[in-house]
Amino acid sequence: MQRRRRGVDVGLILLLSQVFQVGLENIPPVTLGTLALNVFLFLKPLKPLLKVCISVDQSYYQKDWQRLLLAPVHHADDWHLYFNMVSLLWKGIKLERKLGSILFGYIIAVFSVLIGIVYIVLEYALAGLLNDPSYKMNCAVGFSGVLFALKVLNNHHHPGGTSNIMGIHVSSRYACWLELVAIHLCSPGTSFAGHLAGILVGLMYTLGPLKMLMKTTAGFSAGSHSNERRPYGFWFPSEQLSEEEVRRRRLNRLERW
Repeated sequence: MQRRRRGVDVGLILLLSQVFQVGLENIPPVTLGTLALNVFLFLKPLKPLLKVCISVDQSYYQKDWQRLLLAPVHHADDWHLYFNMVSLLWKGIKLERKLGSILFGYIIAVFSVLIGIVYIVLEYALAGLLNDPSYKMNCAVGFSGVLFALKVLNNHHHPGGTSNIMGIHVSSRYACWLELVAIHLCSPGTSFAGHLAGILVGLMYTLGPLKMLMKTTAGFSAGSHSNERRPYGFWFPSEQLSEEEVRRRRLNRLERW
């Protein structure tokens, strides 16, 4: 896998134009920082793509686990970077404002690593089920797996909408599945397993045990239903409280002191 470079990175120019059109002041810090990191590593990659891409062979058999950290933030070409970062821009602004920067950054970090692990498991399983060892050699880079997970998370927090996928209107709840198939059919070079891994991790968070595990790891009581920040942990909002209600709860807590 070699990066396809042309004289001018048109995708990068369009991405920067999109960022400035939105306005740097309108982009939350974690979203902006993640975007900047991906752009920087596109311009100054830490290693060649074949040294950072994630696969069963390189990551599992060769024990090169640093690829779990490197693969999501490296991209094959400028258009790969452009489409992923524009998607991050839209999803990041909505989710980071909804969840808060600390929690959103925590989610990005955990999802990035976990999706790589799930990807390895899926490729290993496909190699065994189809009796085709080439699946173990498939090597993937890019942020799109994380974006699929964020799409699931965004649909969970903003239910009831519809999406237009290739002219087909579908409930946002199921849009990620149709998009998974559509992208694979229209762009055969994309990683079906990588995108599927993102959806599965997103579902593990919204419907499965991942959110509870992340709460516990962050030092939170699993049964907490408060929307307030705690001194030494992350904020996992479980209900929407008005400013007046938050103020009242804080006063009550002070009174109990």
